[in-house]
Order: sequence, then C-alpha cells, then structure tokens
Amino acid sequence: MDNSAWTRAPAALAPWAADPAASRGRRHCEPRAGTRSEFQRDRDRIVHCTAFRRLEYKTQVFVNHEGDLFRTRLTHSIEVAQIGRSIGRNLGLNEDLIEAIALAHDLGHTPFGHAGQDALHECMRAHGGFEHNLQSLRVVDELEQRYAAFDGLNLCFETREGILKHCRLEDARTLGEPGERFLQRRQPSLEAQVANLADEIAYNNHDVDDGLRSGLLRLGQLDRIELFAGHRRTVERLHPGVSGRRLVHETIRRMIDDLVVDLIAESRRRIEAAAPASLDEVRAAPPLVAFSSAMRERSAQLKRFLHAGLYRHPRVDEAMGRARGVVRRLFDAYAADPSQLPAEHRERVQAIGMRAVADYIAGMTDRFALREHARLTGEPPPELACSEAVD
Repeated sequence: MDNSAWTRAPAALAPWAADPAASRGRRHCEPRAGTRSEFQRDRDRIVHCTAFRRLEYKTQVFVNHEGDLFRTRLTHSIEVAQIGRSIGRNLGLNEDLIEAIALAHDLGHTPFGHAGQDALHECMRAHGGFEHNLQSLRVVDELEQRYAAFDGLNLCFETREGILKHCRLEDARTLGEPGERFLQRRQPSLEAQVANLADEIAYNNHDVDDGLRSGLLRLGQLDRIELFAGHRRTVERLHPGVSGRRLVHETIRRMIDDLVVDLIAESRRRIEAAAPASLDEVRAAPPLVAFSSAMRERSAQLKRFLHAGLYRHPRVDEAMGRARGVVRRLFDAYAADPSQLPAEHRERVQAIGMRAVADYIAGMTDRFALREHARLTGEPPPELACSEAVD
C-alpha cells in the first residue's frame, strides 16, 4: 500500500473512507444541500432534533439531579464525538460521519440508563422487546417529526448503519438496508467502527472519573487496575505532591491518550495488511479498527472493575432498582389506560399497540419520568440518588 495515504492533508479522504458524494443515499429523495456535505447535513439534523436535546437530562450512570458535574447522555455523546474525530483524522476517515454517528448513538436510550432499558424490555417482552440501539435507529427513521415531507430525520444510509451497532438476526430481517450486514456477516464502514470504540473509550474512562467524584470508588481500589495505576505512577513521578482532582484528571487524560494512540496504531497495521481499495472492500474484510491484544486486555480489566465496583455497587443497585420500578409502573399505567397519554400517542397506541407506549417512555427524560410517575400514582418521586459525595 502507498504509505503516502497516511500523510494526506486532513481534508483528503483515504480510499477506505466513506465519501459523502458516493453515499447510498436517503430513504426519501431530497435535493443536496448547497453548503454542506451529506454527512455534515446528517450531523446538523441530529444536533437540532428533540431527542438530542433530551439527552441532557438522561442518566449516564448517575441520575441527572444528583449533581451538575456528572456525565449525562448528552455530555457523553459529545465526548464520544471528540474522541472519534481525533481517531478518524489520523486514519484518513470522514470525521463528519464519525461525529454524526457518535452524536446519534444514544438517541434511543431510556430514562435511568440501562436500568430503564432493562425494565422496558421486560414490559415489552410479549411485544417484541426493547433495545436502545434499535430505538436510536427508530428515532431517526420514524419518531422525530420535524419535516413536512417525511417522518424521522431522513439520514444517509451510512449514518443509519453506524447507529445500529448490533442487532439480532430476527430484528435485522425487518430493518431493510441497515440490517443487511448482520445477515451477510459484513462489516460497517471504518467510521462506524471508530465511533463504536470511541464510545467504549469515553464511557470506561469517564465513568472512572464520575465514580471517584461520587465517592463510590476510591483511588486505592484502582491501584490493581493496570491501565489506571501505571499512569497514576507516571503523574506522581512527574508532578510530586499532586493530589485530588488534579491527580485524577491528569491520570484519566493519559489513559485516554494511551488508548487512542494504541487504537490508531493497531488499526493502521490492520488496514495496511488488508489494503482495502474501497469502502466495499472494508465491508468484506474482518474488523479493521481495533486495540492491540495487550491494550484490549487492559481495557477489559478496567471494564470488569467498573461493572463490579461501580455499576453493581449496592447504592447504585438500590437506586436503579427503584428506577426500574418507575418505568414498570409508567408502562402498566399507560397500558391499562391509554387516555393518560397525550392525544398523539393515544392515536399511535390504536395504530401500533404497546410499541407506542414504549416509544413514549423511552423518549422521557429522568425528571419527566419522575413527574409522570408522581402524577399517575399520587406518590412522591422515589429517592434515586446513589452518590455519597460531590465536589
């Protein structure tokens, strides 16, 4: 392969990148935008949509009202986009497509994070289940109502494909073009692969930050986590006496940099070995964006620690148990009496059944869900805070 591709100006795309001029198009034909590429147009539609604004008040790990400094789904999505663009620039990829996918990937998330998703899936088990990744695609394809000519945002195929990170085969068969790659066992674009791993980098590292800020994690617990401990030692050697938030921020900054540099190097190696001459050849190849085996293990160790020490912390479990109860009671109330829904959603229940109830609940912010729960039950909102301290 001609290694000059690695030294192209940032505006130039590598042969293996997604070219907006060669997009597989939109579900509904529209004239091209005069001042923006197709993927820039997608990004802008996502940023201006209602579901994107709601992410500000949706749980990442800690419920929105617990503190102003914890991540929300909105700040997380912005962080994913920043990390993804940095990786994409170094691989000659289309940064606008990466950004669009990153900003849209959580649009379908329920209130209260994965606890809300799990509860809504249980409620919908007899009606096809619920999965937030599929819901994100449903939001951009159907649920947003901003345009006179069509439902949804009418995004490009490449953006829609990237939003759908994983999918059961039975669901893939119902989705048309975005589901094809799961049936054919092909890969998405490299931009979609980058956005997926940028998501992992962002939530693993920033959940460490929020976990420490909350008081549910302690610095000493992280001494046995290789990715964190090694960088902490480096920070303390270079900056004797540093402590508190400075120590945490400097350590996490270096962790993210280490992961990004490793991902770029390993992905370059794989791309050079596969030598794809086009996006079609990327789709036919095995995954080309990846960590090295050593870094993959270090990242997996951190992920296992967070699952055990933070996501399954007794205080988090207790709060999220109450959150699951809120979602279940909302579903049961609307299912039993659809007149409690706004008029447009009552009409959708008549047309598509309980999927309309799931759409309505999934679109709620944390605080709106709590207000609705109080209205429907006559009970005060349950206590969902799980952090011990906020600085």
